[in-house]
Amino acid sequence: MLLQVCASLFSNMTKLKSFLRAAVIASVMAGVMANAQQLGTKRTLNLAVAKAIAAAAEKEAMANHWAMYITIVDETGTPMFVERTDDAQLASYDISVGKAQTAFRFKRPTKMMEEAVNGGRTSTITLPRATLLEGGIPFMVEGRLIGAIGVSGGAANQDSQVAQAGVAALEALLKK
Repeated sequence: MLLQVCASLFSNMTKLKSFLRAAVIASVMAGVMANAQQLGTKRTLNLAVAKAIAAAAEKEAMANHWAMYITIVDETGTPMFVERTDDAQLASYDISVGKAQTAFRFKRPTKMMEEAVNGGRTSTITLPRATLLEGGIPFMVEGRLIGAIGVSGGAANQDSQVAQAGVAALEALLKK
């Protein structure tokens, strides 16, 4: 009789352990699924948006009769669209790419970096792969870096003005 009670108790404990294991696994899986459902949607540039940004920047350059290169880089810092206005100097291509990539990599306008050098912080010039000239601006959306614009061909303030027109176009698109 005692043996039957022990066997029954052991059987019930084994079933209870199996049930508890299943409950723990279900709880963990529910947590994983809840976290998966909370993953956000990453905003990225697409070609149509990059072209719209560049078009707004080009419009500003053309309105002022400035010959320039305008480069848009994506969320990896890779150029995804380059616009060249008539008569833009060839060297401005590399500079515009460098400005866009610098603004992207350092998450700040290149104007700030140029000002640091001009203000006496000469160690800034040793930063790797940095184009320390005004005219590059990162695209920040909801606190996240999604790309950047780089403009070259005019004076520093002209490059920055054209880049800012591109940033304004992105901001307007985001409000839609």
